[in-house]
Amino acid sequence: MELDEKKYLYLLFILPLLVLVFLANLYWKRKKQREFGDLEMVKRLSPESSVFKPVLKLGVLLLALTGLILGLVNPKIGTKMETVKREGIDIVFAVDVSKSMLSEDVAPNRLDKSKQIVSQIINQLGSDRIGIVAYAGSAFPVLPITTDYSVAKMFLQSMNTDMVSSVGTSFNEAIKLSSTYFDDKKTSKLLIMISDGEDHNEGAEEAAEEANKLGIKIITIGVGTEKGGTIPLKKNGIIEGFKRDNNNEVVITKLVPESLTAIAKATKGGYVNGNNTKEVLEYIKNALNNIQKTEFEATEMADFQSQFQWFLGFAFVFLFLDIFLLERKTSWVNKLNLFNENKKV
Repeated sequence: MELDEKKYLYLLFILPLLVLVFLANLYWKRKKQREFGDLEMVKRLSPESSVFKPVLKLGVLLLALTGLILGLVNPKIGTKMETVKREGIDIVFAVDVSKSMLSEDVAPNRLDKSKQIVSQIINQLGSDRIGIVAYAGSAFPVLPITTDYSVAKMFLQSMNTDMVSSVGTSFNEAIKLSSTYFDDKKTSKLLIMISDGEDHNEGAEEAAEEANKLGIKIITIGVGTEKGGTIPLKKNGIIEGFKRDNNNEVVITKLVPESLTAIAKATKGGYVNGNNTKEVLEYIKNALNNIQKTEFEATEMADFQSQFQWFLGFAFVFLFLDIFLLERKTSWVNKLNLFNENKKV
C-alpha cells in the first residue's frame, strides 16, 4: 500500500484531543450537577437524558473524522506485476563524475549540467530501456537496464564526484562496463557518454571499436568550454580554494572535443556539444529516429489505484448517523434497561 499525501496523517492527532475535550466537558457537567444538588435527583429531573448516547455520538464522530482523514491521505493499492510488450532500444548513459566535472565554466557546473541533459533526454523517451554508469578513473554501475524512468532519475540525481574513488578519467573502462549492460543481442544498442573529454588513460578508441563489433553505437556529449575553468574546492557550499597540481599551480580543466569525437567516430556515432541543451535534445531525437526499434517484453508494476472513495463513503455514512443520534434515551433501548438505568424508586 502507498500513501499519496502522508502529511494529512498529522490530522489524526485531533482525535485524542477531541476525546480529552469530551472528558473535560463531562467532568465539568458532573461538577456543576453536584453543585446544583443530589445527582440522583438531577437524573430524575431529566429522565430522558442518556449516559451512553453522548459516548456513542463521540465514537461515531471519531470514526467519521478518521474516514475523512484517510480519504485525504489517499491510500493506494496496486502490487500486481505484469508483463507488457514494448518497442524501443536499449540506452546506457555513461556520466563522467571525475573532479574536473565540478568546474563551473558552464552553469551550474559540468556535472549538474550533465544530469540536466540526461534527465531531459529521458523525458523525451517513449518505450526504451535505460541504464546508468558512472566513471572517473574506473567505472561504477549505478542502475541496470530498466523501464522505470522515475527510478532512473532518482539514481541520476544522487550521482556525485565521490562515488568513484579512482582519480582521472578512463573512457575505456566506461565503455567496457556499459557494454555488459546490453543483454539482448536482438535489441538495438546505444551508449550516450557525457564528459568534458579529458581522458587520462589510453585505449578509448580500441574499446569503442570492440563496442562497435557488438553492435553498440556511441554518441558523445561534451560538457565544458575549450577556454576552460578552475575546479573549486567547497565545504558546505562555500569555496575554500581551487584544485592545484603537484607544482602548486591552479588546475585549469578544458573541454577536449577531439577525444569524444574519435570515440563516436569508431562506432559510426556522433559528437554534440552539450552547452546548448536544446541542440543536444534535437540531435538525440534525430539519432533515435534513425535507429531501428525492437519489440521486447518488460516486467513492471501496475499503477497504484486510489482508494480514497471508500474512506470518504465510510466517513459520510457515520456523519449521517451522527445527525440522527440524539442524546436522549431511545425508547425501545430504554425498555431493555441494558445499563440498569431504570431503577425503581
